[in-house]
Amino acid sequence: MPTVRETTYQLLRTWGLTTVFGNPGSNELPFLDGFPPDFRYVLGLHEGAVLAMADGYAQATGRPALVNLHSAAGLGNAVGVLANARASHTPLVVTAGQQARPMIGLGAVLGEPDLTRVPAPHVKWAFEPSTAQDVPRALSQAFHLATLPPAGPVFVSLPLDDWAREAQADQVAHLAARRVRAAGAASAEVVVELAGLLRSARTPVLVAGPEVDEEDAFAAVVALAERLRAPVWTAPTPPRCPFPTRHPLWRGVLPPSIAGVAERLAGHDVVLVLGAPVFRYHAYRPGPYLPEGAHLVAVGRDPEAAARSAFGDALVADPGVVARQLLDAFPEPCARPAPVGLVRDEPPLEDAAPFTAGAVFAAMARHLPRDVRLVNESTSNTAQFWEQLDLDRPRSLFFPAAGGLGFGLPAAVGVALADPDRPVVAVLGDGAAQYGVAGLWTAVQERLPVMFVVLTNGTYGALRSFVTQLGVSDAPGLDLPGLDVARIAEGYGMPARRVTGAGELVAELAKIGPGRGPRLLEVAIVPEHRALG
Repeated sequence: MPTVRETTYQLLRTWGLTTVFGNPGSNELPFLDGFPPDFRYVLGLHEGAVLAMADGYAQATGRPALVNLHSAAGLGNAVGVLANARASHTPLVVTAGQQARPMIGLGAVLGEPDLTRVPAPHVKWAFEPSTAQDVPRALSQAFHLATLPPAGPVFVSLPLDDWAREAQADQVAHLAARRVRAAGAASAEVVVELAGLLRSARTPVLVAGPEVDEEDAFAAVVALAERLRAPVWTAPTPPRCPFPTRHPLWRGVLPPSIAGVAERLAGHDVVLVLGAPVFRYHAYRPGPYLPEGAHLVAVGRDPEAAARSAFGDALVADPGVVARQLLDAFPEPCARPAPVGLVRDEPPLEDAAPFTAGAVFAAMARHLPRDVRLVNESTSNTAQFWEQLDLDRPRSLFFPAAGGLGFGLPAAVGVALADPDRPVVAVLGDGAAQYGVAGLWTAVQERLPVMFVVLTNGTYGALRSFVTQLGVSDAPGLDLPGLDVARIAEGYGMPARRVTGAGELVAELAKIGPGRGPRLLEVAIVPEHRALG
């Protein structure tokens, strides 16, 4: 009879989960015993970094990733980053080793009777099998739940004494053969209704969200906007880029406030939201949800988000599929005039540091290779980032969706692991870099083509932007003196340098490409504090 461990590894092969992100402890060693040679174990030095690497990997590949954490403490270390995965709808199968079953109720070290409660509410489902024989089936349920829309992380607690037990003989055959799929098309009647609404609109506008950041959906939304001759906004606080940022129809990212959204959408009578919740606000600026007379329809996979919204109509469906259905309803471009494209200012790069963030991003837009993937966790200058960067391919930008720091640095490692032939640039704040700094070690060990660009301004700049907005003064803990990020990177074995001149920065950006190992640049920037919303 096969063991539970043997059965599980066979199922993982079937599902393509042969890369395991982990930081092992004693509870996990029985699962890792005799680790198969066709599997890859990616070691992270902190569970938060481990989960962020898996998050970046899953987002970059569009497929689930497997995470193996250590007991309640290790799982707890990862919960902050798990919040980002939930907000990004990243399909993750997160596991943690539980104590041996006879020890769980005795208060044993590394035993937690309520282990399934630790990751709540940031997982779609949390479960501990009641028997060893149920472990393979539970993992099958976790895999399918993680991928079904809306995708997201799930959790399974795995007692350490289950792995050597006998499995049911027919489990592999039955579980491996299962297919669980979701159909996301709209009915013909709904398509006719939506097409009629858009056809009669005087000034329609599209709002694109992260659910269309994949090849077919991305192309369909671009084509639909061109057929409708409608401007396109990106939904507030986007974790990914759903529309080309240099397309003449793109208008930018909607501000994350109630009043700000209404102000930007003023003058439009029909708002079609594709692949985003309505809306993910951050700064509290009250006002009307929409301009007077505007009709909003949102299309997305998440029924909870559809039900939660306080305004507009919602259709729970695959937004990419619906966009293609609407394309069929508009075989020719609409007669309305096309909107005029944005006029962009590209600030010149100063001769010497400190630079402005906008100038650094403009230089990156000019000198980075076309196939680069970007990870952004420099949260105090995201507005400048969006204003300058040229993003025209799906799954090319990744951002911490819940706003929790610690995602960016290790997520860039996971993105590079997903496709080492595409270079990755991680743009990080000097404060944000400290949350996931252990990821530098994994980047060095795997020799990944990642350049970490750490923008240092000596402060938590995003918090500074809230000071005036919230009427706060004399708050402690906002300044970060004494950090030497380049030396920290060198301590992990990574080549690093502090850039002091424009020529140095341009020369370093020109070195980015496949086949090169990781490198860190520390770049001093001028503190800038733009209010959100």
